[in-house]
Amino acid sequence: MNAHATDTSVTASIVVEAPIERAFKVFTEDFGTFKPPEHNMLGVEIAETVFEPRVGGYLYDRGVDGSECRWARILDYQPPDRVLLSWDISPQWQLEADPEKTSEWEVRFVAETPERTRVEIEHRKLERHGEGWQGVRDGVGGGDGWPLYLRRYADVLADEG
Repeated sequence: MNAHATDTSVTASIVVEAPIERAFKVFTEDFGTFKPPEHNMLGVEIAETVFEPRVGGYLYDRGVDGSECRWARILDYQPPDRVLLSWDISPQWQLEADPEKTSEWEVRFVAETPERTRVEIEHRKLERHGEGWQGVRDGVGGGDGWPLYLRRYADVLADEG
């Protein structure tokens, strides 16, 4: 796995032993299986994480009490090659309602062979979060950010293998 931060973006990638269609399907349909449960802005335990597979859909957590936290919007959806989402979380790790103050993260799936896929995440436009945006960069680029998600994602694929 590779991870790299520039001033206003973070990139991370991993190569998984899975065909591109399966890699995309697991990333989108099973996002909740590798999202760390402690990454939770609800006041209760997360019952499920839902990824709505369409432009205009949301990526959100649903609590055991039925409450919801919609923390990303699906901006572009091109299976099995690419998905683009907003990051509607402020530097204070709270929901951000103003779309002008949100960053975006793109996930690209590149077939290296028929059975191997490179998955690349680019989290960009972090400066749009305003004051404190560097904390978002450091969070998503650090050990508990995209590198952790990609490791856990690769483990899910390997376990299903």
